[in-house]
Amino acid sequence: MKIFYGLMAAVVVGSLLGCGSSGTPQSAGEPHRPQVHFTPAEKWMNDPNGMVYFNNQYHLFYQYYPDSTVWGPMHWAHATSKDLVHWEHQPVALYPDSLGWIFSGSAVADINNTSGFGKDGKTPLVAIFTHHNSPMEKTGSSVFQYQSLAYSLDEGKTWEKYAANPVLKNPGIRDFRDPKVMWYEAGKKWIMTLATMDRITFYSSPDLKNWTKESEFGKEVGAHGGVWECPDLFSMEHDGKQVWVLIVSINPGGPNGGSATQYFTGDFDGTTFTPHNTDIKWIDYGPDNYAGITWANTGDRKLFIGWMNNWQYANVVPTEKWRGAATLPRELRMEKVGEQYFVASSLVKELDVLNDKKITLEDMKGELTGAAKLDLAATALASYTITLSNSKGEKLLIGFDKAANQYFIDRTLSGKVSFEKGFAARHTAPRISKEAGMNMSLVVDDASVELLADDGLTVMTSVFFPNERYTDIQIDTQDKSLFSKLEFTSLKSIH
Repeated sequence: MKIFYGLMAAVVVGSLLGCGSSGTPQSAGEPHRPQVHFTPAEKWMNDPNGMVYFNNQYHLFYQYYPDSTVWGPMHWAHATSKDLVHWEHQPVALYPDSLGWIFSGSAVADINNTSGFGKDGKTPLVAIFTHHNSPMEKTGSSVFQYQSLAYSLDEGKTWEKYAANPVLKNPGIRDFRDPKVMWYEAGKKWIMTLATMDRITFYSSPDLKNWTKESEFGKEVGAHGGVWECPDLFSMEHDGKQVWVLIVSINPGGPNGGSATQYFTGDFDGTTFTPHNTDIKWIDYGPDNYAGITWANTGDRKLFIGWMNNWQYANVVPTEKWRGAATLPRELRMEKVGEQYFVASSLVKELDVLNDKKITLEDMKGELTGAAKLDLAATALASYTITLSNSKGEKLLIGFDKAANQYFIDRTLSGKVSFEKGFAARHTAPRISKEAGMNMSLVVDDASVELLADDGLTVMTSVFFPNERYTDIQIDTQDKSLFSKLEFTSLKSIH
């Protein structure tokens, strides 16, 4: 390590990212395989689905195509975890059938057995998903998507599809999909939040089988650069007030191009969602966090995970044995800045189990291996740039632009970028906090960075594909005394 000052103050640290002690080296034939993020063992992955917590186990289902590394007939793959960090791959849960491919949806623990699927005192896990009928779509029909059920009585190991599927037929809406279901205690009923082309439609049911339309939201508000997808409705508390959050993914139309996930805060009375305002807000301003939803059955904790990719280039990213990854799981909370409510994100505390060696700036010497986390804080606002680089001259720039009041991630020179014309770009996100100081946490993995600034009020996720791992980090600022905190933590691999 060396420190020098001139026009800019710079901290240069060698060997930031190598092969983790228990990780998979690139020489094993899997360049860009994440060390701390969930990925499929092989083939194609997109949206997370059916996330539910039951009997001390987290279930993660996801859109999966077992025959290729590009999108195709969708299945629900399945993984489980005790800690949200280490995942065990399970057999594929749901396969396509005569009603169609298995598109996105959700799962619940039907504790009160409202569905009647439970037997011998066993609580049924119930999956609610979209059947996508591809042959019907090819005829020009507009009713080729509809909602169906499957249930499990052995904690998700095996699944039985409901004999009377579909439970919600299509009224004539071409994009009619991605049901997210929650129990609305005040009304003693299930609420389905469904993406219906350019809006969200709410349905209710006493038993998960019979559904009644309640209301619509969103035709005239929010971002509409593309179709609305993968909604989620839940509430959080802030200073004793219940605030409802409606998440809506959109593709295209994101703040930095392609896919992204917006959200609204407001009130929900069991029938209608009423927004506090119609300002456009994003759960993550980076290009690579899409279709994220929260886990069911986690009580007051709102745990969120997204697909770490973008439909703008998802089918052509330069991985070989698999395509697609999940973001790190995050805990959501409600914050108020001025007169507006914002959703803030924190990395889940369970990830601390991966912390290996933590070193401060003064003690930083030698080599860091594996993925890494950088935490910094400053008592005042000032511009700075963090540069990750390798011996080939490839680099990723991350930082804050005081004049523009924006955080940024610039992957223009990050390595492999020619696979899609829009991939090489500088992406920005507004600073939302009104505090005098600022802070940032970065998690850098083999092919991704997740930025959480100002206690998670501004979040950005970006993937990148260097031809060799980034091994060096340099931090530049015009104010050499800017940082009151600067810590690096190497992270143990989850493999």
